[in-house]
Amino acid sequence: MREFTLPAGLEASEPPARRDGVRLLAGTPEGVTHHPFTALPELLRPGDLLVVNTSATLPAAVRLDRLALHFSGPLPSEPDDAWLVELRLRQAGATVPYPGGRGGEWFPLPGGATLTLLGRQTPRLWRARLDTDVVPYLRRHGVPIRYGYVGRDWPLSAYQTVFGENGPEGGSAEMPSAGRPFTYELVTRLVARGVHLAPLTLHTGVASPEKDEPPYPERYDVPAATARLVNHVRWEGGRVIAVGTTVVRALETAVSDDGFVRPSSGWTSHVVTPEGGVRAVDGLLTGLHEPRSSHLRMLTAVAGEPLLERVYEEALAREYKWHEFGDVNLLLSH
Repeated sequence: MREFTLPAGLEASEPPARRDGVRLLAGTPEGVTHHPFTALPELLRPGDLLVVNTSATLPAAVRLDRLALHFSGPLPSEPDDAWLVELRLRQAGATVPYPGGRGGEWFPLPGGATLTLLGRQTPRLWRARLDTDVVPYLRRHGVPIRYGYVGRDWPLSAYQTVFGENGPEGGSAEMPSAGRPFTYELVTRLVARGVHLAPLTLHTGVASPEKDEPPYPERYDVPAATARLVNHVRWEGGRVIAVGTTVVRALETAVSDDGFVRPSSGWTSHVVTPEGGVRAVDGLLTGLHEPRSSHLRMLTAVAGEPLLERVYEEALAREYKWHEFGDVNLLLSH
């Protein structure tokens, strides 16, 4: 996909007045159309399946005097309970990447906890250890991660979806935002139309807008009932539509060589690319993604480059809003 520049005026700076009060840009082989999000049921067919992410959003930022610590998520097979953490410098109500830090450095945190840097995992992220259980600590002392395009703090409830479940194992560092515009009323309308819904879980880490990095290992769970329903819908000719890129990653991790989705859980490092394609999904409901984002390669795998180019040209021309509080894009391969 060709590179583009995202004007600052197209960055959604606050939640819409109504949760479902965003626009929906639909891209299908028949063309590109524009709708309110509440029109979603009419854009789907009876027998289609929406797969949603039940990961709740953690208050994953801890603010110090000069720095903010963004807790991204635990690491697989770490004997010392290390988490990935991003250090960010606080500036005028927002944060920017902080290049400092050194292995062995420690930070006193609110509530008497201490965080120790163990070593760099990537140029941006540190392996770090907190001297208490991370998830309960964040729920007491953390706030939602916020970037500079959002003008002020919003409560954690603004970053939750109607599908989110607060499990003991934690949640996502940043909201699985494709599910945010859904309301209980809209879910009822979808079910009444004959559209199925099925859950899975993928706990997503930080996705800094300043860096264009591929995703790293994340925890996921595709339950047996969801795997069976995905296979049934595809067998019957319905479409499997992922609500969010996290859902695509989980389903494409769980699909076998024979094309059937199997119950699966653990850690996924799978990266969906146009070269590898997709085998488990026929469509994707997602937000609009930044230039050079690795997510755009996933979208190309689902929709194909010509359709995605046209969708983003329309989004820019019609001034759709980007980021977690912004508008939504429905991509269907057929």
